[in-house]
Amino acid sequence: MFCPDLQKTITASGVVAVLSIENPAQARPLADALLAGGVDCIELTLRTPRAMEAAREIRAHCPKMTLGIGTILSSEQVHQVTDLGVAFGVSPGTNPNVLRAAAACGLSFAPGICTPSDIEAALEMNCRLMKFFPCEASGGLSYLRNIAAPFAHLGVRYLPLGGVDASNAAIYLADPLVAALGGSWLAPRELIASENWAAVTANAKKASEIVKATRSLQ
Repeated sequence: MFCPDLQKTITASGVVAVLSIENPAQARPLADALLAGGVDCIELTLRTPRAMEAAREIRAHCPKMTLGIGTILSSEQVHQVTDLGVAFGVSPGTNPNVLRAAAACGLSFAPGICTPSDIEAALEMNCRLMKFFPCEASGGLSYLRNIAAPFAHLGVRYLPLGGVDASNAAIYLADPLVAALGGSWLAPRELIASENWAAVTANAKKASEIVKATRSLQ
């Protein structure tokens, strides 16, 4: 369900910037700010009315950016984002209709999981890369280790998101269960709204430094 080479790319990135963009005109400078800080992978969420337009802007402007779409909730959205030519899709939960549509379209897809039953449902659809959401609210890394244990021999890896930031990123990245982190703290809505691209670049640089320092020890 997820292209192996693409999974390697995301794992090498270590951090996926999770974005909600209201104004498509801000998409290009935002992507530039992330790249300037060393972050080259994005999950652009469909939480805003003009998210698709923003995705088109990033696709046209930043071919070096690995662009995925998040908050995919329906089969129709799967087809829409596939038509955009994005690299991958992400959902907050494990909806079999969405996963079947992604498989039919050949779209690399990481469903959201929070329980062992979620993991089993995702495995049934041949998923081996899953988003752990909401991460910290559900019990954090300790909880993930417990629910993931029965499936470890299957090579499942996770993208924790929700409550993860620069203060605890290294702890997650050091765990072999974690492929990469979802980084909503890199460019929160207030920074995008104020167009504080310097702060976004600083956050991205900090995240990149944490990835390099942690992964170099493994």
